[in-house]
Parts: sequence; structure tokens; C-alpha cells
Amino acid sequence: MPRKANSLPLMFFGMAMASGETIARRWWMMASGQCSPREYERMTTEKVTAALAMGAAMLSATPQPAALLRPWYLGARRNARRLRAKK
Repeated sequence: MPRKANSLPLMFFGMAMASGETIARRWWMMASGQCSPREYERMTTEKVTAALAMGAAMLSATPQPAALLRPWYLGARRNARRLRAKK
């Protein structure tokens, strides 16, 4: 997957794959008692941050769908990559 996807279908696909991986890894961390308080906090703050970035993109004169999805897409990829490295 390219670093910066501009195609909405590619962004949706990439976000779905990364989100699924993140959910599975976090679920396993919780089930095994290895989920830190910082990780629980991160689950909330990352969504607030992405929502604020999306809101800022909506305020532009002509909001583009890819620009609105980009904060969620990048956050999902970042989480999957970070959690994958924790093995």
C-alpha cells in the first residue's frame, strides 16, 4: 500500500485492514491482561484527535472526501504498525 493514498477506495480498504489488525491485537492484549493504562487512554485520544482533524478538513472551502478520511486512515495504519512491532 502506498504511503499516501489519495484514492478513496484504497483508503477504505487500507483502513479496514489496519483497523481489523489493530482491533485483534488490542483484544488479545486485553484478554491476556497485557493492555497498559496508556494503551487504553490511546484508544480514546486517537479517535478524538482524528475527529478534530476531520472537522478542520470539513471547514475548508471545498472539503474532499479523501481529506476527510485521511486522519482515520493514517491513524489506523499507525496503530497497526506500532502494535505489530510490540510482538
